Amino acid sequence: MKVSRSAYYQHRSAGPSRRDRVDAALTERIIAVYDASTGTYGSPRVHAELQAAGRRHSRKRIARLMRTAGLCGRTPKRWRTTTVPDPAAAHRPDLIRRDFTTSAVDVDTRWCGDISYINTWEGWLYLATVIDLASRRVVGWATADHLRTDLVTQALDNAVASCHPTGPVVFHSDRGCQYTSGQYARLAEQHGIRLSIGRKGQCWDNAVAESFFATIKTELLDRHAWPIRTAARTAIFDSIEGWYNTRRRHSTLGYLSPAAYESTAYAGTPFSKVA
Repeated sequence: MKVSRSAYYQHRSAGPSRRDRVDAALTERIIAVYDASTGTYGSPRVHAELQAAGRRHSRKRIARLMRTAGLCGRTPKRWRTTTVPDPAAAHRPDLIRRDFTTSAVDVDTRWCGDISYINTWEGWLYLATVIDLASRRVVGWATADHLRTDLVTQALDNAVASCHPTGPVVFHSDRGCQYTSGQYARLAEQHGIRLSIGRKGQCWDNAVAESFFATIKTELLDRHAWPIRTAARTAIFDSIEGWYNTRRRHSTLGYLSPAAYESTAYAGTPFSKVA
């Protein structure tokens, strides 16, 4: 191969190249970030986490090292619908019209919500949410072993108690009978909330709520078996209040967490609503 004896022995005794050493150190940091996300982050969020720590590397390099280390983010599965419309319900307008753009001035002015389900060995556990469209923070949620209207009213009451909105709020949902009921309409009127409803059979009209459920199912609920409802409730609490609202990086918010987005948007002014 026309290689001198001295060059051969020098190559054989040489250690890893500088780039290989840097890649090995970077891979350790990637694994630490990946483990901190409980194995849910893909390369975009790992890249954002490293950037926030002052590490300047390209996303393609992060993706390459993650592939080499056998690391990959969690991807959502399809889910079944829990929407049961009431054909006799009063008509309400769609006040959102798929406008899910984020702006600091819109915090606590536009909310959305939906219901999803968790399969436990004791039976179904249902989760209702209220999400701020501006910061994507889950401002209110509730769980129950039933799909009665009390479930969604509890979530809305919790949202109002958490945020204390000072101005008018629009709440957007699908056409589920819980959201079109008279009980829910009276509660919304009591809190000064205008109700908005998407079109029939259009899950994209409530895409933010659907996206949240896809995330929590992919990253938590579908990864474990739930023998009892209490264990699922505790895990949901930890996930929403200890991870999603406060630490998980959201692509729509420039890879900030909802709490960081709210605190950044309101920098220099008192803001007590950060989770």
